[in-house]
Amino acid sequence: MSLSTRDSSIIWHPYTQMHTALPPIGIVSGKGAWLYEESGKRYLDAISSWWTNLHGHSHPYLAEKIHAQALALEHLIFAGFTHEPAVRLAEMLLGVLPEGQKRVFYSDNGSTAVEVGLKMALQFWHNKGEKRTKIIALKEAYHGDTFGAMSVSGRSAFTGAFDSLLFDVYFIEAPLPGREELALQELKSLIAEHGKELAAFIYEPMVQGTAGMRMMDADGLNALVEICQKEKIICIADEVMTGFGRTGKMFASEYLRMKPDVVCLSKGLTGGMMAFGVTTCSNKIYHAFLSEDKMKTFFHGHSYTANPIACTAGIASLELFEKEQSLKHVKRIEACHRRFADRLKGHKALKEVRLMGVILVLELEGDTSYFHSVRDKAYAFFLEKQILIRPLGNVIYLMPPYCITDADLDYIYSTLLQFLNEQP
Repeated sequence: MSLSTRDSSIIWHPYTQMHTALPPIGIVSGKGAWLYEESGKRYLDAISSWWTNLHGHSHPYLAEKIHAQALALEHLIFAGFTHEPAVRLAEMLLGVLPEGQKRVFYSDNGSTAVEVGLKMALQFWHNKGEKRTKIIALKEAYHGDTFGAMSVSGRSAFTGAFDSLLFDVYFIEAPLPGREELALQELKSLIAEHGKELAAFIYEPMVQGTAGMRMMDADGLNALVEICQKEKIICIADEVMTGFGRTGKMFASEYLRMKPDVVCLSKGLTGGMMAFGVTTCSNKIYHAFLSEDKMKTFFHGHSYTANPIACTAGIASLELFEKEQSLKHVKRIEACHRRFADRLKGHKALKEVRLMGVILVLELEGDTSYFHSVRDKAYAFFLEKQILIRPLGNVIYLMPPYCITDADLDYIYSTLLQFLNEQP
């Protein structure tokens, strides 16, 4: 009996209407940018398996390091104990993160990394004895699926069943090209009316992923962060998707002059090998929790906090950035994307083409909607051509692993052009 058949009788898949979904494809192995089905058919992974895989599937260096760590220490309670992989990874992360990050808090996924950041910011003010409890977020943001993360995300299909249960958040316009002044004025008005209530501003630096890979103006976003920091509003950069080279720099926050107080990481943190999350913060945040009063303790943790194997995967992934010159591959992919984007100028099926780092975005004509009919049509078309993409409504995007070859990119581009040329 096939994996697909066995799966269909017992498993509930994420973001999937199980009543109408096609049977899942059973994958048995991966190598580089390719995934292999039971039958031997292969698929070119053009989206890094939900934006996680940086260096290619089943990378031998990552596998070797994980194997060695599993034989030495597989897990350890992280309250009252520590271990070399946790300390080493923290040292490495603080060495590459934006200036001002001084402390590392481990968790287990992106949504939780955001929850930790929100709780740090809110408890910071609580510990200071100031009643600042309101969060500012950007319209159409996506920060995860736990309740705090949903609360600071734009109201959408992802939150619909829970909207009445989410805490109130002040949403302002994202500083997209042409909307920078509107975003700035909304923030200024909000501060003028509610300034003493405002605890934190959370944002996806430069690219709003699930909103349709919307790309922001760096100066516009920098202006928002600068105003917030002048008003002592804690700035939280959700780099879960944008971190580790995706936008052309190691972290998207590097495009801004003003640096965040808190950074949330996951996805590419382990090169796609392990579920893991990190929230880092400045000393200003950390010192607000140091007290003789035990009620000022940060009461948050997980059974798998700082799992040694996951930490080791993170270390190995960062080492590969040096060993394989990953950011040079990002620039190579970006150059390939740009040449293809130039070929698409004026295409009748396209409303806009956007590009940053390894992220290439094709927004098709028509109203933007997560449930746009072109989504299923494009997904099926590319699967038939043995390419894995996952459109966001009428937005088709690429975010390949850094090991992808120019030849494989050319195949994706020719398939994209074929699809676009067949649109009415």
